[in-house]
Amino acid sequence: MFTRITSYTLYGVDAIKVDVEVHTARGSPQFNIVGLPDKAISESRERVRAGLIKLG
Repeated sequence: MFTRITSYTLYGVDAIKVDVEVHTARGSPQFNIVGLPDKAISESRERVRAGLIKLG
């Protein structure tokens, strides 16, 4: 299943548009984050991973 949503994030006082795309399929559990600088990717991966573990 493929889903696309539009969201916004705050950068200072500016709102920045963020497009989020998700594709789910059977197979090995994994996720990829693209479009962020290197340090932000590693921090975001851990936050997403922790959230997914909490969901079960």
